[in-house]
Amino acid sequence: MTTKPTKIIEPKSGWQLVDFEELWRYKDLLYFLTLRGIKARYAQSILGVSWAIIQPLFTTIVFTIVFGGLAKVDSDGMPYILFSYLALWPWNYFSGTLTESANSLIQNANMITKVYFPRMVLPLSSILSKLLDFIIAFVVVVGLMGYFRISPGWGLLVLPLLIVQLLMCSLGIGMVLSAMAVKYRDVKHALTFVVQILLYAAPVVYSTTAVPEVYRPFYILNPMVGVIEGFRAAFLDRPMPWEWIWPGSIVAVLVFVFGMLYFRRMERIFADVA
Repeated sequence: MTTKPTKIIEPKSGWQLVDFEELWRYKDLLYFLTLRGIKARYAQSILGVSWAIIQPLFTTIVFTIVFGGLAKVDSDGMPYILFSYLALWPWNYFSGTLTESANSLIQNANMITKVYFPRMVLPLSSILSKLLDFIIAFVVVVGLMGYFRISPGWGLLVLPLLIVQLLMCSLGIGMVLSAMAVKYRDVKHALTFVVQILLYAAPVVYSTTAVPEVYRPFYILNPMVGVIEGFRAAFLDRPMPWEWIWPGSIVAVLVFVFGMLYFRRMERIFADVA
């Protein structure tokens, strides 16, 4: 009898970069997991994808009443509802990806223990599936700008770079959280209120100019500061705040690289503790 060749898959050792060739071979799996994540989010929902508009819009209305109306928070001369929504739009994507990616490995433990595939596909599919909500929420931006008769300027050309920064930050932190959540189940419990606290560490309900100058050099290291202020400048035809964008861009790249390396480092123990 002839024996079939056996391929032994061994865990990677050391701190290694992403195997993009392997990810490309499993692109179909990534596609179907992303599609499954989108369908599962709106399964048996009456309003369906409309929730991608309803949730940020009503949150923005509450912020406008509380912070713009009662607290009189300065919005740099912009209509507060547009000021806050342009911040809440990328922030919702960022916070949503953290929650989705942190739970991705735990929710798919059966797949991890039974079949081999690049484990990075799971948190990556969670992050990609949230892009649909991000795109749909853009409808409100168009509606608000039309209502206030505000036209965007040339700053929109910078928007793809800001989205790349947003994705890199989301991917980097998402990979770290997903790897930690497998070993430390406290992560998923702590993440809910941590995300709520982080909302006030970014200029969502206030402007970066409200931060005292003595703290601003440290504050702008938060990658979401440059993203949010860049979104506002791009759509409201204001000067692009590069002095707030480039420090966060450097941090986003470092977070992205560290997240990928950390995930690869921890990948070999996922099947043992999942």
